[in-house]
Amino acid sequence: MASIQKIGASWRVQIAIRGIRENKSFPTKREADAWAARRETEIRTVNNTPLGTRHTLLDALRKYADEVSPTKRGERWEMLRLNAFEQHALPLKKPINKIVPEDLAAWRDSRAKVVQPGTILREISLLSAVLESARREWRWIDQNPLRDVRKPKEPKHRKTLISRPQLKRMLRQMGYVKNKVRTITQAVACCLLLALRSGMRAGELCELTWDRVHDGYCKLVKTKNDTERDVPLTPKARALIEQMRGFDTELVFGLKAQTLDALFRRARERAGLSGFTFHDSRHTAATWIAGRMQSNGIAAQQAVFDLCKMFGWTKIDQALVYYNASAADIAKRIT
Repeated sequence: MASIQKIGASWRVQIAIRGIRENKSFPTKREADAWAARRETEIRTVNNTPLGTRHTLLDALRKYADEVSPTKRGERWEMLRLNAFEQHALPLKKPINKIVPEDLAAWRDSRAKVVQPGTILREISLLSAVLESARREWRWIDQNPLRDVRKPKEPKHRKTLISRPQLKRMLRQMGYVKNKVRTITQAVACCLLLALRSGMRAGELCELTWDRVHDGYCKLVKTKNDTERDVPLTPKARALIEQMRGFDTELVFGLKAQTLDALFRRARERAGLSGFTFHDSRHTAATWIAGRMQSNGIAAQQAVFDLCKMFGWTKIDQALVYYNASAADIAKRIT
């Protein structure tokens, strides 16, 4: 029940209900009584309303961005995507417990008109993670409506390799020379060459620090699957790293992932090339390195295991995704 006191010329009212405390002053006792009755009714109504009715999908997206995304390695990508969701044909202002699969299917179909299936699959994965947090952690919904929405067909894996002529044109465009790196574009060139020699991802190369470079290998602490990985370094790979000495005191390449991507794309454009990305260096590395591995009497299966350890693959079938030798090259090796 509200407590009302006369203090000087005003009436001060205090309410304490269901853990909520509020107070306010009014010129008359009637106004104080009316406010107290109204606020107590509002508080009871809100507390009796299911959480899913009180919160919208937009609330869920923003809560996820504030609380969950910052804990992930892919925070930057997730934040960009979560912000973009606010411009999509999603039922953003609808109570989250009122959203049905048909709402999300309509969003999927609208996206299919402007982006590729692979993009939609990534967006569905993120949106599903948001809804799962709303279900399991925040208790806003009893079930994830996205589970009953049909996903687009998984796109075929890329089989693009960077050819040696393409690589030579890229290196020429970036001013690469076999000595100490002096410019940022030379650093990008060196980074690309090490990617082809080691299979490391762009993010792993950009985060590689000097204290994690050792004789014969480098240690990756932050990887895509959140596990440490030791990457073997051949003498040529080690020589590439030595070219970077003095360029940056902490990072081997002194590059951010965004900078690497932008400069790589610029060099590719200026070289008059297209159709491949920096990540295709990983496919190329897997194919080239597999072709150079010598069995030396060791079982052929071990070569596959070695590649999996080097590239950080947790399943052997991932080797088939990244190893893209041509049928003609395979034919030459069959005796």
